[in-house]
Amino acid sequence: MSLAITSAHAADFQSMLSLWERSVRATHHFLSEDDIVAMRPEVAAAFEAAEYIGLALRVTRDGKGRVTGFAGTMAGTMAGKLEMLFIDPECAGRGLGKRLLTHAVTELAATAVDVNEDNPAALAFYRRMGFAVASRSALDSAGRPFPLLHLKLRQAA
Repeated sequence: MSLAITSAHAADFQSMLSLWERSVRATHHFLSEDDIVAMRPEVAAAFEAAEYIGLALRVTRDGKGRVTGFAGTMAGTMAGKLEMLFIDPECAGRGLGKRLLTHAVTELAATAVDVNEDNPAALAFYRRMGFAVASRSALDSAGRPFPLLHLKLRQAA
């Protein structure tokens, strides 16, 4: 089965935000309800500002056109940083994450990603995909007490 990865459009943002929230609830068990509610507007703002901040947003869709996953990779001065990758929990285990990450690496030159230290499944996924921990931060990018692991794509031998 062929899977198209296309650019996201403003009409996709609400679906993407809903998918983000479902995915976070399914995978980010270290976040409280208050944390998720507080982060939701930040994620929505990133979608809205994507064009202006150099965030390339890509989506996958099911046969009905419903967004099933998305990724966001920075361009410009932050080029090569995968900022987000989320899959609809109903679609987990079908290779969407692998396809989106491969697209981000091969088409958008992604070589770095941050992962919450308390999300071992995501860390294992990125390690399987060729990333290695390069450093750690005690706080997330917004200064919250959610440690981040900064991963870099290993160089091919």
